[in-house]
Amino acid sequence: MSRIPCICLVAFAVLAACVAGSAAQTSPAATATLREVRSDGLKTLTEAQVVAMSGLQPGGQAGRDDLQAAADKLLQTGLFAHVKYNFQTRNEGLLVTFHVEEAQRMPAYFDNLPWFTDGELNDSIRAKLPFYDGTLPNAGAVVDQAADALSQFLAAHGLQAAVEHQVIGNPVADGTVQQFHIEGGSLHIAQLEFSDASLNSSRAVQQSLSELKGKPYSRMAIDLFLAEHVKPIYQKQGYLRAKLGPPEVRLTGDPNKKLPEQIPVYIPITPGAVYRWKGVEWSGNSVLSSITLTGTLGLKVDEVADGMALEAGWERVREEYAHRGYLEAKIDPVAKYDDSTHTLAYAVRIEEDQPYHFRSMVITGLSTAAEKRLRDAWPFPQGDLFDKTVFEEFLTKLETHRSEIFGESPVHFENVGHWLQTDAGKGTVDVLLDFK
Repeated sequence: MSRIPCICLVAFAVLAACVAGSAAQTSPAATATLREVRSDGLKTLTEAQVVAMSGLQPGGQAGRDDLQAAADKLLQTGLFAHVKYNFQTRNEGLLVTFHVEEAQRMPAYFDNLPWFTDGELNDSIRAKLPFYDGTLPNAGAVVDQAADALSQFLAAHGLQAAVEHQVIGNPVADGTVQQFHIEGGSLHIAQLEFSDASLNSSRAVQQSLSELKGKPYSRMAIDLFLAEHVKPIYQKQGYLRAKLGPPEVRLTGDPNKKLPEQIPVYIPITPGAVYRWKGVEWSGNSVLSSITLTGTLGLKVDEVADGMALEAGWERVREEYAHRGYLEAKIDPVAKYDDSTHTLAYAVRIEEDQPYHFRSMVITGLSTAAEKRLRDAWPFPQGDLFDKTVFEEFLTKLETHRSEIFGESPVHFENVGHWLQTDAGKGTVDVLLDFK
């Protein structure tokens, strides 16, 4: 849910003083000639673009209500998190300054519009929104205008479809994207072909393609498939910067005819270079030594930098801290690629936080007798350091060797929901177990 931005009005002079005549004759509807409109706080937009979006016309008459309406209009675009303004008299007219904070933006993402390239779709938005740079805010008038521009572009090419938008997780990177999507699309994926022939002959990849073949065309679904089934293949071999896609629809025949409902999709793959492991530098750590952390990470200098092994290594580091009760230790790895030597190093900042001790346990879904047996088998006395590794071993025993806990008692459940609730102020953790 997006935050509601706010508007503040700071008046350096009484607007009515700009109007010819006595100040005593003024009223709330008084206006004056707008001499100049300025703005500050801009990062990507220009002052001229802000003026255009505000609707104010230098040289025309403007009053307090007009200035407020202009500020409202700027906020409604969605491009600004905050808008403040002030005005002052100058040369018997008004000088207005907008103090703005631009809202965060995210990439535009086109889901099921395979008739056109990203470049063509971006150009159609830019024709309506000249400031558009491939990114859009979370919501607001400009997002709606971008969707309208796409709908009009499709209509101009004989495709009558309303374009909808929503914010979703980025399937190929961190963060979110502003996804554009048409409902009721009739295109389905007939087949996927990769530029890397080894993928076309890979049994594992081809078996996984059943998730996509025959299904409605969705770039999101294809990108998720690439991230989950194809990217790990390259990561494991040290192709850490392999470029997968974007997907292309390649058809033969009359280009003026409507696309068939079953379309072939081509995925270009650019593996790039193989990177080797150069090493890691740790900072912020005191509970675990740098030697211990490097050993836990598990990679050896000069060997191929296995991206999957690296991800598993970061998780082992987190688990090593949790094993010692540091449940909220934060690991912040920053990659340092050297493209001249094709090596990879990391600088890792650790915030160890504090160790947590067991305080209490809440159990739901068990009989009184079964709950007593579980508490008797519980490995942590109150006040003990909470070892998450031991806790996870206990959960595994509940799932696979429940007789070791409940004995011959008739206990029936399919799964165990589990949560840890930490109290940073007291350095304690409560455990919640829900048997279903």
